[in-house]
Amino acid sequence: MGTVEKDGALVWTYDSETLRIEAWGPHALRVRATRNAQIAHGRDWALIPPEKTAPTVSVDGDDGVVTNGEITARLHHAGRVSFFNARGEIVLEERWRDRGRAGDPYYATRVPGREFRPLAGGGWRIAARFEARDGEKLYGMGQYQDGRWDLKGSVLELAQRNSQASVPFLLSRAGYGLLWNNPGIGRATFAANMTEYVAEVSGQLDYWVTVGDTPALIEERYARATGTVPMMPDFAMGFWQCKLRYRTQEELLAVAREYARRGLPLSVIVCDFFHWPLQGEWCFDPRHWPDPDGMVKELKALGIECMVSVWPTVDKRSSHFPHMLENGYLVRAERGIRTTMDFMGSTVFFDPTNPAARTYVWDVVKRNYWDKGIRIFWLDEAEPEYSVYDFDHYRYHTGSVMEVGNVYPVEYARTFFDGMRAEGTEGVINLLRCAWAGSQRLGALVWSGDIDTTWESFRNQLAAGLNMGLAGIPWWTTDIGGFGGGDPDDPAYRELFVRWFQWGAFCPVFRLHGFRVAKTPGYAVVHGAGDVSDDVFSGGPNEVWSYGEEAYEILKKYLFLRERLRPYVKGLMEEAHTKGTPVMRPLFYDFPADARAGQVEDQYMFGPDLLVAPVLRPGVRARSVYLPEGTRWRDAGTGMVWEGGSVAETAAPLETMPLFTRLGANVENALPFAEQLPKA
Repeated sequence: MGTVEKDGALVWTYDSETLRIEAWGPHALRVRATRNAQIAHGRDWALIPPEKTAPTVSVDGDDGVVTNGEITARLHHAGRVSFFNARGEIVLEERWRDRGRAGDPYYATRVPGREFRPLAGGGWRIAARFEARDGEKLYGMGQYQDGRWDLKGSVLELAQRNSQASVPFLLSRAGYGLLWNNPGIGRATFAANMTEYVAEVSGQLDYWVTVGDTPALIEERYARATGTVPMMPDFAMGFWQCKLRYRTQEELLAVAREYARRGLPLSVIVCDFFHWPLQGEWCFDPRHWPDPDGMVKELKALGIECMVSVWPTVDKRSSHFPHMLENGYLVRAERGIRTTMDFMGSTVFFDPTNPAARTYVWDVVKRNYWDKGIRIFWLDEAEPEYSVYDFDHYRYHTGSVMEVGNVYPVEYARTFFDGMRAEGTEGVINLLRCAWAGSQRLGALVWSGDIDTTWESFRNQLAAGLNMGLAGIPWWTTDIGGFGGGDPDDPAYRELFVRWFQWGAFCPVFRLHGFRVAKTPGYAVVHGAGDVSDDVFSGGPNEVWSYGEEAYEILKKYLFLRERLRPYVKGLMEEAHTKGTPVMRPLFYDFPADARAGQVEDQYMFGPDLLVAPVLRPGVRARSVYLPEGTRWRDAGTGMVWEGGSVAETAAPLETMPLFTRLGANVENALPFAEQLPKA
């Protein structure tokens, strides 16, 4: 047993446990512990190689201290670790209720702060426990569909599902950030009496901690440790048109031509799923898409990029299936028949944790899409979406899903990122339905999955998007109007759609998608064998002119508003690229000293100068908006000026979503009625 300095790290051993605390980037520390023979190196998971710093390490008997910039960790001789900021204030400490050693507090409960429970056949169930703090507010952790913004009191499953993305970085208003750097299936509990992280199967405990006086500092330090998004290409900052689904090349081109005929801005149009003959062929079905080269050429002439849907599923009838099976490129099942998803065919997911599988899939995609001019991909089913979410039933090249499952969306994104970079693309961006920590550096734009078309679901997306940004994923979007359902002829749904569209203009990516009620013969669900694209369903129209004239005029207004905001949006994307700054963030991010701003949960900042107050309930035609202290604000619709620290009672007719600017900000020139505004 003992505490020593080793290679600039603080190392503690007792009985079978080894603990290592070391600097990992500026003002940050990484903690690893195991009861195996030694700490395993080489699997850094979300972390990238750290920037060099000059930590100091001191040992006094069996106690130890390591300081790296503004963060200090103190190791108690019994194994307890506490973290302090630059002022010597404790911000986080492990929670021990154990007997410890002579002179330590006596706890008959014997609950350790780090627990390694052995599993039959090897490995451990690992838990890390931390002291809770009264009044502490917690954010981040990815995307969950329960509408919770402040996560205190929540229990979160650390697992990937359709519309749920586990991205386990926690931002505390107490002045620290913690990354649970373990991709295993588990749980995070933020209770009143303690915080606990659990990995059901793992080889070692691994977490990373930083401190900062502001949320921005914490986020930027986290981004330096895990990477930032590429610079978003200009085309991605405009409007994206999509529906489930355009069935033919001519149908998709007709929509693009209609946008051009009406003079409406359009940056991306999407060729959704089952444009292929079978899952796992990764190509256009020539019966319905006879000339994809010509289609892409025409779209580019209109200034539109075509995004194609790629699923990781491989139908057992696919021409690629035998080769992929023989070479170990497919996800394995531990028991019974190997079918990981049963949808329009018996399919198995390809295994992107296998580098050879990534190369194989990209080579097919390059030949059938990239070489035809496709420059952006929709990487759907990225969790992946198992037909049965029994995580212990599946195994990847890297390990069992129970131990490594949450990295699937990272490696799926890497398949395309590496391929596109090899082709010379710098600003890689691809749309995924899931993410884990580090996904951002691989060009992942995450959307919130197959969500409902209800007001409740709409409200949930605001919390989901803000927490994704704080979890380090700045590129995020939703299906405007929700995914499943919605009748464009229903006045009640039209209201929801308009409000969602208004808000969508102030999301990092402005994207319309959905499976609308189908009323045309041939667009309803067809229960076929799934061997050709004819057999899958298509939804009804979902273009901006599909919702009636009143809605159309409102949607047009916001289409052109987003276009005028492009220079501002580009600046936000540059900040995300260089510093990891969330594009949309809660008020406390920009106004950390304003206590009241920290309580607001139905507004947010879209960059530093735009305050967005979406209308989140039906029938609302006015709302209160809190305007943070430290600046003056202008109502973008009326030009009225308000003092910071006040509450504006503002009108919100259907055609307008409340929006405020910092007085005198350059972005005012792009906003409604700008030509009528008095000079600041």
